[in-house]
Amino acid sequence: MTLSEVHWDRHIPLPKLSPVQAKVTVAVVALLCFINSYNGEFVFDDSEAIVNNKDLRPTTPLCNLWKNDFWGSNLSSNSSHKSYRPLTVVTFRLNYLLVGGLHPVGFHVLNILLHAAISALMIDMFAILTGGLSYDEKGRMQNHAPKTSLLAALFFATHPVHTESVAGIVGRADLLCALFFQLSFLAYCKAFNKGSDGDDRFSVQWVVASLLLCAAAMLCKEQGITVLGVNAAFDVLLICNVNVYELSQKLLLKKTFSMSDFHTGLPTRLALMLLGGLSMLYARWKIMGTGPPAFTEVDNPASFAENIFLRIVNYNYYYCLNAWLLVCPWWLCFDWSMGCVPLIKSAADWRMIWLLLLWCILLGLINQALCSPDIQKRRTLTLALVLLVVPFLPASNMFFRVGFVIAERVLYLSSAGYCLLLAYSVGWCCSHWAKYRKLVCVSMLALLCVYVLRCALRSHQWRSEKTLFTSALSVCPLNAKVHYNVGKNLADRGNATAAIVYYREAVRLNPTYVHAMNNLGNILKERNALVEAEELLSKAVSIQPDFAAAWMNLGIVQNSLQNFEEAERSYWNAIRFRKKYPDCYYNLGRLYADQNRHVDALNAWRNATMLKPDHSLAWNNMVILLDNTGNLGQAEAIGREALRIVPNDHTIMFSLANVLGKLQKYKESEGFFLNALKINPKAASCHGNLAVLYHRWGKLEQAKKHYELSLKLDPEAPGTQDNYNMLRRKLDQLKRQTP
Repeated sequence: MTLSEVHWDRHIPLPKLSPVQAKVTVAVVALLCFINSYNGEFVFDDSEAIVNNKDLRPTTPLCNLWKNDFWGSNLSSNSSHKSYRPLTVVTFRLNYLLVGGLHPVGFHVLNILLHAAISALMIDMFAILTGGLSYDEKGRMQNHAPKTSLLAALFFATHPVHTESVAGIVGRADLLCALFFQLSFLAYCKAFNKGSDGDDRFSVQWVVASLLLCAAAMLCKEQGITVLGVNAAFDVLLICNVNVYELSQKLLLKKTFSMSDFHTGLPTRLALMLLGGLSMLYARWKIMGTGPPAFTEVDNPASFAENIFLRIVNYNYYYCLNAWLLVCPWWLCFDWSMGCVPLIKSAADWRMIWLLLLWCILLGLINQALCSPDIQKRRTLTLALVLLVVPFLPASNMFFRVGFVIAERVLYLSSAGYCLLLAYSVGWCCSHWAKYRKLVCVSMLALLCVYVLRCALRSHQWRSEKTLFTSALSVCPLNAKVHYNVGKNLADRGNATAAIVYYREAVRLNPTYVHAMNNLGNILKERNALVEAEELLSKAVSIQPDFAAAWMNLGIVQNSLQNFEEAERSYWNAIRFRKKYPDCYYNLGRLYADQNRHVDALNAWRNATMLKPDHSLAWNNMVILLDNTGNLGQAEAIGREALRIVPNDHTIMFSLANVLGKLQKYKESEGFFLNALKINPKAASCHGNLAVLYHRWGKLEQAKKHYELSLKLDPEAPGTQDNYNMLRRKLDQLKRQTP
């Protein structure tokens, strides 16, 4: 078909830029929106997906990335979330290798650059969806809607709902998925760079390339497969120029229609995409191993509603909230679960109005998209709605239960459809309301400025966990997880008193929140409020019997209360539910040591070091126990073995130095004491014990020096003052004996 410039495009109050200028402009604006997040910290889910993910480490074989989920857990594990995104993890690993460790700046910079590139590429997508697909003699794509595509891309580049995907490093999955989504769509468009008007020829190679890029998008995030739906709609509506309304009328009235209504290549292309899509889904299902992940009621309460009617109503209410985030992205939150969105439990709930409003707007848009006599308007609205709805389908709960209520990151691709609708609205207003053109222009510029400012503010909030979590308190005050995360952040920064307040509020809002109970119990344990700590931890394990960390912490509390038998049972329960639990073996060893069960204690600590070879506390306790029981030879051997594994641990050096001193290996003992002091020069006990060594060795002046250093650092150090006084008396005697 012959394509001409979109009639409303010239009315949009933007300059007509060359393709390169337009893309550079959009990319620069995208960078400006999120640049202040470049030196942010690792926040929220970054801890699990990056900081604690062993798949990023060079020591982990690359093949593990293809066996594990996004969080580093084996896909066959029942606890796995089944988020299979190996290509995203590969980019995290490259970040790690390039900067030589976990330095967040490199991770953030790549996210910002990816968003800028995606925003620039959106111009090409919007140009095709709005102005149609055509190429010049040199095979270059022609843009018949340069201003509409530029404006839509600017809206996309600056939309604040993207902040989670750009400023949160875990959002890399959404960014990479969107990039390959775009490339897959553009590759599909390339398949039609052969024929002219009415020519049915297409390139199978480009269709296959599009499928491969779709697979890449899916390996970045599961949402990537939806590009096949967009490609199919684009083919039917734009390439074949099918009028969906007329076709549906023929079907409803049982009128006949022939394949001449379509291009003859359409069935082949749809068959290729169907075969490719089914193959990807089958491969994905096989990779998941044990079936879909299991989510709890707190993750997605609507999916656990009493009946199908309430589930459908609440799902639709979630759609309303997602739509509202696109229209008014002011109330943004890192987490929308745990009471943040109360369920609708009856048809009399006033929030039902929002459902009716949403569907009235959608049906109105669909009516315009299908029935408008303006072919350009029909094409733009239909494809914009496809781009809005299709990428959102995996998060809609229609096909399977998802593990969230609302997630801003899943709107990254869908927002492109909204931005295209918004740009079309500006063009329509300018072309139909000429006398209000200045008002529309001012409103458009104001909206873009508000978007940029909101992006800057929200990016700043994502720079640290403190600002991110506290920003959510005003948005979701009923969300127990928000209070939990604020409390956890306060506790990590040493403000346990304030943390207790937020943990208590989290438990009040959600009385079954076992992680809040566990953390609150830990703080109370440290504050010696052992009885309340025991009650909380006991309740946590009764609610979730396989909560290994809570069992271990309960054992620690029971040990402190001298309920040794109960403590031992709790430790073994923790180990039963988490087979490889070195910290639990360590604490079990401490329990046995308190009961003078020395052999059992040594075995427990040995298990801890076998599971975690660099468990310095377990190594150190073995050395100390063997030293205290007079097994100096064994203590020396264990100490030397430990230092081969953790060569820079000053506590083990200190303990081994004490053992060597007792064995009268003074020179070696001195070396370990001095090495320990190089690492920790303000260790009063180390100075004190080195002074004792010199005292025994007869190096009295050096002994005097280190006694004085020890007393300066800790005047109350037990025994040091007495030893120092004894040394001074001896030095005085020696002076008197000197002629």
